[in-house]
Amino acid sequence: MVVELFQSQGCSSCPPAEDNLNALADVPGVLALSYGITYWDGLGWKDTFATDAYTERQWRYAHHHQRDTVWTPQVYINGHTDLVGTNRAQLNEVIHQAQSAGPAIAWPAGDRVDVAASPGHYEASDVWLVRYDPRTLHVPVGGGENSGRTLDQRNVVRELVHLGEWKGNDAAFSLPAPSQPGLDTAVLVQVQGGGDILSAALQEVRDTSGP
Repeated sequence: MVVELFQSQGCSSCPPAEDNLNALADVPGVLALSYGITYWDGLGWKDTFATDAYTERQWRYAHHHQRDTVWTPQVYINGHTDLVGTNRAQLNEVIHQAQSAGPAIAWPAGDRVDVAASPGHYEASDVWLVRYDPRTLHVPVGGGENSGRTLDQRNVVRELVHLGEWKGNDAAFSLPAPSQPGLDTAVLVQVQGGGDILSAALQEVRDTSGP
């Protein structure tokens, strides 16, 4: 289950949705991701984690759903259903109803991920690498609508990399080295053009300390 929040540190409506996402980060089976978008950056505060790539991801969702606008906060569940995300009960209900049935994802090595064949799958899909900071970051905001507040942000996405295309056959993808230490790594298989997320898997950190 993938829960993606599109938000900005400069948006006063976003902290309640961020709080809900922070709580979901502890729920087993849920991959909660926070993306900072850039279209608030000129309104008094530049988001410290926002990039154009995350804004473009939100726009891909909008185009797939035949919309001509985006907004914050906005939450997508498995790339399929979206909502504002400030109402925890409503968010929990949508998560409970969400479904996904995609290919298996395996990690045979730290620098490679495998996506298994899925007979009968005909939609070309993108394979995305997502790296995010699992810590709770305390971010002081010095301007804009949240000026003077310190925001708690968790699972902040720091890298979004398109690894390639999956067409239903066994496929292997090489992983680039992380841009910074301490990030968790996940891979998403998603119908091209901002469609449904078919599968997602988090890379398990292997204990190499050994006796």
